[in-house]
Amino acid sequence: MTYGTRTDHYPATSKLLHWLVAACVLLTAPVAIAMTRIDKGPTQDALYNLHKSLGVLILVLMVLRVLNRFAVGALAAEAEIDPWQKTVSSIVHTSLYVLLLAMPIVGYIANSTYGASTPFFGLFELPVITGKNEELATKLFTLHRWVGWLVIVLALTHISAALYHHFIRRDAVLKRMLPRAMGGF
Repeated sequence: MTYGTRTDHYPATSKLLHWLVAACVLLTAPVAIAMTRIDKGPTQDALYNLHKSLGVLILVLMVLRVLNRFAVGALAAEAEIDPWQKTVSSIVHTSLYVLLLAMPIVGYIANSTYGASTPFFGLFELPVITGKNEELATKLFTLHRWVGWLVIVLALTHISAALYHHFIRRDAVLKRMLPRAMGGF
């Protein structure tokens, strides 16, 4: 992701979408881990349905984030940040955008190929879009799982960098994305 010219703070829409996606990712990761490690039954079914619903929500929010990004742009990096850090930041942000768009799509296709429903918080179900093919579903679920671990690593990198800027460098990188109530602009 390239940087814009503003340096002060992100618009409220950018902040809201960022934190909504962050909350969904931070919730769906442990749900995904738990749902594969517990015995079959109603609790596992509920976790799978929550995971699927959060995936659909992440996809919708990420589409809105991309549209918002095109509409309002991104902030310019602070002048004091080393060029290599700007490069790494750009790679991590771009990777998160791409993976958080692709992952729910792969999950939905895998789910459809498996022949399972894709609910959205009990409000409705997305239609099955492929014929049943368990062999392909297994491959897609494996891809989905490995990309999920990559998203976790990238998210932890992103969080670590934000905390490094806030507590070690004591610059405004994190504050630019914080809601006003938390000390942001």
